[in-house]
Amino acid sequence: MLVQQSPHDAYRRVDFDARVASARPDQLVALCFEQFDLALGSAIAADRRGDNARRSASLTRALAALAALQLGVDRAAAGADALLQFYDGLRRSVLGSVPAFDPATLARARRDALDVAEALGLRE
Repeated sequence: MLVQQSPHDAYRRVDFDARVASARPDQLVALCFEQFDLALGSAIAADRRGDNARRSASLTRALAALAALQLGVDRAAAGADALLQFYDGLRRSVLGSVPAFDPATLARARRDALDVAEALGLRE
């Protein structure tokens, strides 16, 4: 059975796969933050349009990006515990919006993640 994808989704997947294949570790972390941001933005926009399927898929993408970020933390590094706590808080914010969508909470999570990415030198 063929999975139906929109051309936009197919292009996004190819672009993502190409970027992952050629990325250094710091670029992978930046890519995960970018995907988290884009996924939450997509979820908020889908909610405004009443597109529950896109909203759900976007929240799933955000959780996948967070899982990758959590798995990539060097547990021996200084600040690892704080970073893991931060990621866990983001995860709880996203999961809380599954049964009761809260765009304000997701917007805050999005801003917080961008702030941390910037503090880590992953954004300009």
